[in-house]
Amino acid sequence: MDAEQPVRTPGGWRVLAPLQFREFRLLIAAVSVFIFAEGMWTVVMALQVIALDDDPTALSLVAACLAGGMLAFVLVGGIVADRMSQRTIIIAVEAVNLAAVGAVAALGALGSLRLWHMAVASAVIGAGAAFFFPAYSAYLPRILPPHHLLAANGIEGTIRPTLGQAMGPAFAGVLVGATVPVWGTATVAALFAAGLILLIAIRPEQQAGAVGEAEGARPHPLADLRDGFLFVVRTRWLLWTLLFASMWVLLAMGPMDVLLPFIARERFAHGEQMYGFALAAFGLGSALGALTVSSRPLPRRYMTVMMALWALGSLPLAVVGSTSSFPVMAVAMFIVGLASGAGMVIWGTLLQRRVPPEMLGRVSSLDFFVSLSFMPLSMAAAGPLSKVVPVEVIFAAAGIVPVVFAAIALTAARMPRDEIAHPLH
Repeated sequence: MDAEQPVRTPGGWRVLAPLQFREFRLLIAAVSVFIFAEGMWTVVMALQVIALDDDPTALSLVAACLAGGMLAFVLVGGIVADRMSQRTIIIAVEAVNLAAVGAVAALGALGSLRLWHMAVASAVIGAGAAFFFPAYSAYLPRILPPHHLLAANGIEGTIRPTLGQAMGPAFAGVLVGATVPVWGTATVAALFAAGLILLIAIRPEQQAGAVGEAEGARPHPLADLRDGFLFVVRTRWLLWTLLFASMWVLLAMGPMDVLLPFIARERFAHGEQMYGFALAAFGLGSALGALTVSSRPLPRRYMTVMMALWALGSLPLAVVGSTSSFPVMAVAMFIVGLASGAGMVIWGTLLQRRVPPEMLGRVSSLDFFVSLSFMPLSMAAAGPLSKVVPVEVIFAAAGIVPVVFAAIALTAARMPRDEIAHPLH
């Protein structure tokens, strides 16, 4: 743990308390740069691919490489996070990202950039995220006291939608629109370089256990993965929360990402812009929800509150699918984002407080894997389903079914009894 004397939290804001610690300040600054750079890359990548080959198929291929890189390595990332120094992992990821994007920028400047270069770089960045975030999640409890984890997760939960979903893509669009794609790529490379410098400045952790005791005593990586799955299956609250998350992603992500653009185009003038504003409302709500929850003590009924936020916060999706008023849709998306962001902060803190440190990387990667696995399935199913089922019904199911499933999960996992038996104050 950082031995420096903590300073007073400005204005007494609870959410700012983790910033007392030097290592966290450096880490969250690096994470902010990483998220901003990834947000920029999604737009820079698209515009660069269009400049190379103005074909939607080409863009789908490169985007698939980004998602494929994450999906292919997310479980491996969790195993590595439990076996190695998490600081070393995130430094290595940032260095590899810098090399990949720097190579793309150099090739672009020389006029030698090809589509396959973009595909490889996107796959590398996707794979990097699969290693980065499990390591980051497992690293936080090593540099912060337990009572600061809620606020720390709130800070990360605020910057992710703000920088990754709003500011990063917006800045990239303005920059590339005013110049050429290569300048956007060069800026992303510069951001990764800045993040690398910040991460190197973090002092190596002193705690034993990141690498383990004797290397010869280490089980096979497949055994590590098996142990992670068994831990999830045997831990009721963890298993049922992941089952709920799987169901929510399957029901909600496809309609929001695939069907909402068509709804906006059909129902509103300037549909493309309205779709962007609807997503912005969701991102703003998510950031505000994370900030609000992290500014307060963790609820005594932390699992009940978390499930209630996710379940009841899904109900406005039924409104999204049926309304012809954009202000109503924007408010509904804001509420969904608000509840989602608030619940995610509690969830991240719950994992870090109740999952054993030696398991945290694997469990975090399994959590990440759930989202990555069911998201493309949901997106693939949403379009064909909309041809036989009215979109109003699809969105109504996405809003109502989570309420029913949350009640089942709370009961099956005995969450109300468990959270009282294991207080996190």
